[in-house]
Amino acid sequence: MTQIYLVRHGEPDYEPIDSRGLPGTAADSAPLSAVGMKQAEELADLLGGIRATYLVSSPFTRALHSAAIIGHRLALGVRVDYDLRDWLPDQTGLWRSITDLHAAQAEFEAYDGEWPEGVQRSWEPLSQVRERARAALARHTASTDGPVLAITHATVIRALTGEKATAHGAHEYYRYDPANDS
Repeated sequence: MTQIYLVRHGEPDYEPIDSRGLPGTAADSAPLSAVGMKQAEELADLLGGIRATYLVSSPFTRALHSAAIIGHRLALGVRVDYDLRDWLPDQTGLWRSITDLHAAQAEFEAYDGEWPEGVQRSWEPLSQVRERARAALARHTASTDGPVLAITHATVIRALTGEKATAHGAHEYYRYDPANDS
């Protein structure tokens, strides 16, 4: 059993993306806002006492920015795993606007995160998010004995814990048991 602290990245700053009129997936390159940087610093101070031995992050900039701050303060290197990325509102990568994102999120919530029986949607179902996140955790917990910090996103945390309201710069404790991966 491995102790994992699932950390939601700090508050992002979408202004550099929005002001340039960049579409859809460009939002994944948004850095942290000043508030988000402070959240990451405070979280590093809060989690300093757990003596984490390993830090892994989503590849999205807002998570990497958080991981860099936390890793620096805790003297931990940052590893990156693509499977800790945020939920995909359109698995084809074709979503273009915040309107598209909100429509996908609304449908995702209406169906409680899973596709309707016998009908596929373009958005990623919660079960797929859970599957890829657990695979990522399995890869990274295999190489450490101590607590792990996983810097990720709200929907990934929801998929693993059921918690729907993890705030920016907050964390959820998660006990990972590889024996439950069948």
